[in-house]
Amino acid sequence: MLLMLGAWVSTPACASSGYHHDGYSNSRIERHAYDNGFRDGKYVGADLRDPAQIESMVRAAGPIDVLVNNAVVRHTGPIENFSPEKWDESLAVNLSAAYHTIRMTLPTMKARGWGRIINISSIYGQRGAANRVGYVTTKTALIGLTRAVALEVVGTGVTCNAVCPGTTETPVHEATIEALMKSDGLSRPDAEKKFLAGKQPTGTIIAADDVAQLIVYLCGAASSEINGSIFPIDAGWGAG
Repeated sequence: MLLMLGAWVSTPACASSGYHHDGYSNSRIERHAYDNGFRDGKYVGADLRDPAQIESMVRAAGPIDVLVNNAVVRHTGPIENFSPEKWDESLAVNLSAAYHTIRMTLPTMKARGWGRIINISSIYGQRGAANRVGYVTTKTALIGLTRAVALEVVGTGVTCNAVCPGTTETPVHEATIEALMKSDGLSRPDAEKKFLAGKQPTGTIIAADDVAQLIVYLCGAASSEINGSIFPIDAGWGAG
């Protein structure tokens, strides 16, 4: 069984759970997944700010072989205007939720002698950015969590790695690009280049499927000796 946090569309043989407060019901999310060809998954809702709900979610999902920690909230603004409530929420969803799911699923993985833990960090886990103190802090801390857990699971058949995407296709980024196309009269390639100026040198959005394929590889047999590694997939952004 694969448990993926943060996505509201499940993957095959996956119990998917995410923090959301946008009015999506479990039935609507499951309907979306079904309509997009995912017939064997299930959605387990949880407020990832609440450890008790995380524990209930893990129990409902059943024994977990692969854990993908992908939950995130993003708040922006200078630190002096960054409220304690936003800070606490960032820590809870982006970082503590991963800590809780790892500590709850790892014993079963160790007992079975196999498991994969993949934490989704970010390019901002490897470099700073203004007005993103919550996001940068938590994504950086996820890398530290990955390395610490990796050392604890040596010799158990379990691995723990992190993936650090750059700007990847998401509904939020799609809306921004479409807005630029409309407001500035740009073609899509030109809108992407403007949006990514000073970031990804390719000037193009990273395909979500490319990130997914890296995750799939890290779950496979060929990755058994990859542990505690940090994988950027940022089109060369981090090389500059």
